Amino acid sequence: MGYIDFPFVTRPGENRDPRRYPGHREVLLYLKDFAREFGVEEMVRFETDVIKVGILGDGKWKVRSKKSSFNDNTEIISKSNAEFDDEIYDAVVVCNGHYTEPRIADIPGINLWPGKQMHSHNYRIPEPFRDQVVIVIGSSSSAVDICRDIAPVAKEVHVASRSVADETYTKQPGYNNLWFHSMIDHAHEDGAVVFRNGKTVLADLIMHCTGYKYHFPFLDTKGIVTVDDNCLGPLYKHVFPPALAPYLSFIGIPWKFQSKWIASILSGRITLPSQKEMMEDIQAFYSTLEVSSIPKRYTHCIGQSQ
Repeated sequence: MGYIDFPFVTRPGENRDPRRYPGHREVLLYLKDFAREFGVEEMVRFETDVIKVGILGDGKWKVRSKKSSFNDNTEIISKSNAEFDDEIYDAVVVCNGHYTEPRIADIPGINLWPGKQMHSHNYRIPEPFRDQVVIVIGSSSSAVDICRDIAPVAKEVHVASRSVADETYTKQPGYNNLWFHSMIDHAHEDGAVVFRNGKTVLADLIMHCTGYKYHFPFLDTKGIVTVDDNCLGPLYKHVFPPALAPYLSFIGIPWKFQSKWIASILSGRITLPSQKEMMEDIQAFYSTLEVSSIPKRYTHCIGQSQ
């Protein structure tokens, strides 16, 4: 987890966590130590929202932002009265992440289903699920963690996954109330949820551990960069839109590791291929996905190949 030039080791100070797998507090302290060591905070404008980023006729970028007001509990109490601040930049690197705009599973009949729904983004502790029948949708890290976290307090936990065969129905070893199913087929207004394996569960809550959408409401590229079924593009190596390169780039679309490359290009130490070559590379990549029958929404799930 450590940065290559700042090892994640036990550091001096009160109540530091020396364990190989430390808790959340130690991770936060490590990040603060890193920021202090390299003067990161001096380069960050805190409590500021970027409202709009738009390309100008001369190829430069206009960035509109405004300050936010916070109370003692660090809750935003006012943004509407803040004054806008417009600035002009030569280049913009979009690094806002993509873990805030939830994706929700499309379930036939869910509009009439009377139970509660939530996304893993809002999950914090297991206690609110005590004695409830919970369906968790997903098969990745958040679903695996949450279903095991709530199983000790919930009445039943049923995990639904679209990546398994339709007949899937297994009990998780070590638990007497945790089952794995194929995906939900439909929901009923009487509270019943029917899985593709034919099983029916009367559930209190559905937890969507179904990932997030790429969401850039502030970015205006005049239609050059678009999001279609969670495919952001066209992007050369998931980073540069050829028509706007190198002056617009994205960090963290597949995962990470792109910042040094972008910095080297913007500083002139290395150069990108021509726009034509970048578009050819993108089309070749898209063709590979199509031949492999990989859905568009998985365009940026490149796994080990990154």
